[in-house]
Amino acid sequence: MVDIRSLVDEFKELVIKTRRDLHQIPEVGYAEEKTSAYVADYLKREGLDVQTGIAQFGVVGLLESGKPGPTVMIRADMDALLLQEETGLAFASTHDGVMHACGHDAHMAMALVAATILKRITTDFSGTVKFVFQPAEEGPGGAKPMIDEGVMENPKVDYAVGCHLWPWIPEGTIGVRSGAFMAAMDRFDLKIIGKGGHGAMPHMCIDALEVGTQVVNALQRIASRHMDPLEPTVVTVGSFHAGTTFNIIPGQAEMCGTTRTFNLDIWDSWEQRLKKVIGGVCKSMGADFELKFEKGYPPTVNDDEISDVVRRCATEVVGPEKVVEPPRTMGGEDMAYFLQRAKGCFYALGAGRDGYAPVHNPQFMFNEDILALGVETHCRVALDLLGV
Repeated sequence: MVDIRSLVDEFKELVIKTRRDLHQIPEVGYAEEKTSAYVADYLKREGLDVQTGIAQFGVVGLLESGKPGPTVMIRADMDALLLQEETGLAFASTHDGVMHACGHDAHMAMALVAATILKRITTDFSGTVKFVFQPAEEGPGGAKPMIDEGVMENPKVDYAVGCHLWPWIPEGTIGVRSGAFMAAMDRFDLKIIGKGGHGAMPHMCIDALEVGTQVVNALQRIASRHMDPLEPTVVTVGSFHAGTTFNIIPGQAEMCGTTRTFNLDIWDSWEQRLKKVIGGVCKSMGADFELKFEKGYPPTVNDDEISDVVRRCATEVVGPEKVVEPPRTMGGEDMAYFLQRAKGCFYALGAGRDGYAPVHNPQFMFNEDILALGVETHCRVALDLLGV
């Protein structure tokens, strides 16, 4: 029987070093040039068959046992965020205004060191492990373009797993949830077109700012009054701009926002719902509008059977008392596209600690000791799915 724990212990320092290396060279979506080169060089040194340039900067490392069996995909995202780091860490970002503030550096490091370990025991399993390093998870989305370029084929992926640092559950726990875990997400951009004029003569104008405020209020009522209260939904306006000075009624107002749901029927209905509500308000107030609606990622839905596998493996890593079921979240993830095409599970590695900033924060940090837990879970899940 393979002693995974001993192998993980042997490479604990390597996963931390790898994470720190990657943390210093953050790059935003579809600009991951240094990051993808680092990942590819690492995988080549380990002797994997490496493909680069998939969906621009995507990287795949293929670990084949030489014996027939299923193919397990381990996915990690590579991109960073437009944030100026404020952690004060010795290995802080060297790229001004860009930071790994969502744990993608950790995700890559855990997958890379899992490759190191599984490479050393290829004689112990049958089948293939496909390590997929994906660009642009934070937007506009690199999973679907990688799929379109054939990443799920040659060999065909049977099972797909991924892991995300999760500050909403305690440090050292592992979160596994069957079924819908993360929501479908979309974006809308709206322009209200009125008629500007003198601030002292509102009767001569169509106040786009006033129309816009009524639109915002009406949009909030979609979730509170149009939807089944047992179906979680969100409509958020995140930006609103109108006007230039105190004595001019604005002729235009612009806003943008997002919609979220777990329900596929609701997901398909969002654009028409928004048009109906916005159109009704604008018509009643004499304004016109232009709506741009961009459908985003589908819901992230974990397969029940593979979730059970991850749960069982996580229990071996941290013990039954530290395997938890995280609440569903309205956050979105393009891991969803991989899970639409292969049975799989996207699980959470607990990083929550009092005093630590959350993800998407310039002071985000975590205890690096948890990385070994993710590496071990990746390895145990892969081996379980490969029949070891």
